[in-house]
Amino acid sequence: MKTLHVVGFKNSGKTTLVSHWITVLNRAGFEVAVLKHHGHGGTPELPPAHTDTMQFLDSGAVSTLVAGGDMIQLIQNKEHSFEQLKALAALGEPDVLLIEGYKKEAGEKVVLIRNEEEREELESLPGIIRTVKTAELFEDITRLDDWLQQWVEARE
Repeated sequence: MKTLHVVGFKNSGKTTLVSHWITVLNRAGFEVAVLKHHGHGGTPELPPAHTDTMQFLDSGAVSTLVAGGDMIQLIQNKEHSFEQLKALAALGEPDVLLIEGYKKEAGEKVVLIRNEEEREELESLPGIIRTVKTAELFEDITRLDDWLQQWVEARE
């Protein structure tokens, strides 16, 4: 499994790029998993209050797992290490794991920047293999797609 972080500050285009690359990789025949850091404070959005899942959590369950229709949904009231989260994301044995965020963790990284100030703040991160100006996402995304394809093939 190949692993690549997409990092940058809020609203730098991380989700846009990761979503686009999922499509690109799927079209090329790769299965993709994503691990996303919820960096907006608080907990990620939970299911509606009237669901069984929320009833279980409200009753004190440490974790709930719902399975059906070739899909599972796991919610846990527990913090996990980065390595544990990567292992969870990789349970489906994807070809590629794209990680949105976790910029201080080890791993190869594509850094998205909007300006030179952000470049200066982020250039010391470990594992940077490519820096991309956010504007490039909207100008000529095919260059980035070509780069991604080369990155995947170089590590097969």
